[in-house]
Amino acid sequence: MGVHQHIDRRAQIASTLLWWHDAGIDALVDDDPRDWLAPAVASPPAQDAAAVPVAPSLPGTVEDFLAWRRSGDAIERRWGAAPIAPEGDPAAAIHIVVDSPGDGEAYLGGDAGRLFDRMLAAIGLDRGTVCISGVAWAPVTAGRLSADDEQALAALTLHFLGLARPKRVLLFGQSTSRALLGTDGARRRGLLHAINHRGAELKLVASWHPRFLLERPVAKADAWHDLQLLIGGMNS
Repeated sequence: MGVHQHIDRRAQIASTLLWWHDAGIDALVDDDPRDWLAPAVASPPAQDAAAVPVAPSLPGTVEDFLAWRRSGDAIERRWGAAPIAPEGDPAAAIHIVVDSPGDGEAYLGGDAGRLFDRMLAAIGLDRGTVCISGVAWAPVTAGRLSADDEQALAALTLHFLGLARPKRVLLFGQSTSRALLGTDGARRRGLLHAINHRGAELKLVASWHPRFLLERPVAKADAWHDLQLLIGGMNS
């Protein structure tokens, strides 16, 4: 704040247009009439996340929780990894949750990260306006979490989201959706899910991970609808 920033508007607009093109958007109108003031999709009834136990001794503030999650008690220490803190501001209105960080210190890096940046730009956001974290806070060396670790890390993820209280949460990937929405989470795309967790109502959207979109470009149209669902009605 208070520091002059140089923003290349031409490059930003070009990046956004490229993402729209990849998502199959070639017009600013739909084929059928639409009430733009109406909610995009009716939300299903709120789920109760209390079935996933969270120890009452967990830190009660975002700052204390972040410090504790990187301590020697972190689950990720079991596989010899140092937990990586979330990227961005935990107080951001939108949180992005992935399965785990990739190689290095980035949760979304490389080609998938560049695609993710274009996706954010297409809805008027950037990495500085969201918070990015993982179900696991370190790369999973075994390739997949055990059922017990996944359940425990999902509970910690919900606890973190309950403390941060974002307006919306975007879940990237099937394993992330399964961990936070249940075993059929991958089939819950296209809906705005509401979860009650320790007094906080979390609204989540499940979508494809950018690395999947690189392999299956045809899914970018689905991802675009998920992004619209994510931001729809946030200012109402």
